[in-house]
Amino acid sequence: MFLVGNGKLEYKTVVVIVYFGLINIVIFYANYLFILPTFLNRKKYGWCALIMIALVLISSFIKCGLAYYYYDLIIIRDPGKYVMTFWDYFMSTVLIGSLFIFLSTVLKFVSDWFLNEKIKTKLENEKLFAELAFLKSQINPHFLFNSLNNIYSLAYQKSDKTPEAILKLSEIMRYMLNESNEDKVSLADEIRYLGNYIELQKLRFKDESYISFLITGEIKDQKITPLILISFVENAFKHGIATDKQAPINIFLNIEPERIFFKTTNKKNNQNKDEAGGIGLQNVQRRLELLYKDNFVFNIEDKNEMYNCELGLNL
Repeated sequence: MFLVGNGKLEYKTVVVIVYFGLINIVIFYANYLFILPTFLNRKKYGWCALIMIALVLISSFIKCGLAYYYYDLIIIRDPGKYVMTFWDYFMSTVLIGSLFIFLSTVLKFVSDWFLNEKIKTKLENEKLFAELAFLKSQINPHFLFNSLNNIYSLAYQKSDKTPEAILKLSEIMRYMLNESNEDKVSLADEIRYLGNYIELQKLRFKDESYISFLITGEIKDQKITPLILISFVENAFKHGIATDKQAPINIFLNIEPERIFFKTTNKKNNQNKDEAGGIGLQNVQRRLELLYKDNFVFNIEDKNEMYNCELGLNL
């Protein structure tokens, strides 16, 4: 007899736990760590099934050998009444071995599924990061190209507004370089950036420009993805008419604690076509889909004379 604390542990129990338990553990991990990765992952299903069967049969014969070595402890279940036959005992070991094969296979499939999901998520995040980086790389050159064209026009006309335009552009570029790499920026900073851009655009016109930039609501500590709103404003100036008093460019921003509504309206300038088709609004829509998913509403109204863009965004 074996003593455990104040109780007694039978020798038969020790044999069953140590010898037979150890064999079952070997079956489980041999299948989990060797058979499945080696054969199943390589789609060698026939070899995988054959080796599983061989493992169960070999382990069953070993168990039977141990059982007959400890004959009085295992084979004779009830002395004087019942003695298990070799076949009965062999089949019971086959069933137990098959159970451990099944459990290890299930665990392998579950663990591989979670691993694949983790890898899939990582790849999706890497793809998202790469796509966002590409979209950002399009924004700065696009904006810079248009702004330099405007300043070139002022310089060509020998306008006194040229130095001021260059100063405004430098302030805008400083913001873009310092803040655009952040995931979120202060909404107040983004609005200030829009204001500088609008002032830069106003310098293009010799005559008085008609531009309305109206903000309602309270600016607190709201955060927004940088350079999301600029494409709407840029599109309004690029394809609109800023010198028509009857149809000014209207830029409207309503601010709530966790949501904004942004709208631009401009009269279409049919003589100011973008032959390349433009990337601004396509760019911003894709960025919204990647970053805000279902938390935004983006609408465009392309009428005969007017063009409206609306964005509702949950911050």
